Amino acid sequence: MLNVDFGCRATMIGSMPHKDPVEACAVVARYLKDFPAWPQLPNRSFLENMYAQFSQGFPDIVVEENRIYVDRAVDSTAALGALYVAYLENDIGKYPITPDYAAGLHSFSSLSGLGPRAAKGQVTGPVSWGLTVAYYTGSYPRPVLFDETLSDAAAKLLRLKAGWQERELRKISRNTIIFVDEPYMASFGSAFLAISREKVITLLNEVFAGISGVKGIHCCGNTDWPVLLGTNTDIINFDAYNHAQSLSLYPAEIMEFLGKKHGAIAWGIVPNEAVSLEKETVASLKDRLEEAIAPFTRIGIPFRQLLEQGLLTPSCGLAGLSEDGAVQALELLAGLSAAMRSRYL
Repeated sequence: MLNVDFGCRATMIGSMPHKDPVEACAVVARYLKDFPAWPQLPNRSFLENMYAQFSQGFPDIVVEENRIYVDRAVDSTAALGALYVAYLENDIGKYPITPDYAAGLHSFSSLSGLGPRAAKGQVTGPVSWGLTVAYYTGSYPRPVLFDETLSDAAAKLLRLKAGWQERELRKISRNTIIFVDEPYMASFGSAFLAISREKVITLLNEVFAGISGVKGIHCCGNTDWPVLLGTNTDIINFDAYNHAQSLSLYPAEIMEFLGKKHGAIAWGIVPNEAVSLEKETVASLKDRLEEAIAPFTRIGIPFRQLLEQGLLTPSCGLAGLSEDGAVQALELLAGLSAAMRSRYL
C-alpha cells in the first residue's frame, strides 16, 4: 500500500443522483477534500450504469436502451485477439472510458486546486460484471461469468479500464485509490453464485494487477469476507450501517489483514436510504460507528489502530437519493469524520 494516512477521513463509493457532472463534482470537492472520488451518474444515461460504464470495447458487446449483452452470433476472434494484445502490452490507451460513458470522471479529472491526499476512483468488479452481463446460446441468456473465455476477457478488460482510470486520476493527485465494486459477492456461496473461491480470487487479482496505487474492494452486503481478504486488496469497504457485525466474525483474518498486510477498513456508516438518513445526525452516527468498532476491539485490535487504518464512507452508492439527500449524506459523512478525528486522533 502507498504511504497514505487514512485517519478516519471520508470518501464515497461513487454513484450520485445528479445529471450535471459539473454540479456533482462541485459537491464532491466541497465535502470530500482529502479523498475525493469521481461521481458516477447513472441517472444521466444508461451508459453510466455501473455495468455498461466499463463495457466499452468488450468483444461484441451490445448496449441498447436499458440493456447490455454480448452477441455471440458474431465471430469475436479478432476482437478477443486485440484485447489480449493490449493486455499483454499493458496498452491502457486502447480501452479508455470516454465522456459519454463517464462524464463525471472527465469533469473530475479537469478540476484544479484540489490538493487531496489521494484521488479515488472505482470500477465494477469482474464477478458482478460477469454475472450481470449475459451472452445468448440460442434464445437463452447465460451470464458471462460462467463462460471461461468471456469471464477471463472481462477481468482483463476491467484491469485495463482500472489502469486507464488511474492515469486520469493522477491529474488530480499522484496518490490514487481504486475500489473494485462487487455487490453480487453478497450472494457468494448460494446457488445464484456457484463459483469457487479460487476463481473469485483469481478474477479479482487480475483486476488489481492493473492498479499501481491503493487497491480497495467494496461489497455492500454480507459475504464470505475471508475470500475477499484473501485477495491482493489494501482496503475492505463494508456496510457498517446495516451489517456491522459481519466483518468481525472473522477475527484471525482481520487481525492479519490489519497487521501483517497493514490493510485498512472503510466503514460504510452513513445510510444511503432516505428514510434512514432523515433519522441520523453526526452524534447518532458517531455512536453507531463506535458500536460497530467495539467487536473488533474485543478481539484485541486497538481502537486507535482501527481509526488510523480506517476510512469512512456511505453504506453504498448515493444514486438512489435525491440530489439534496446526497448532499445531506456527504455533509453527515464529513461531519462524522471531523468529530471522530477531533475526539480520538
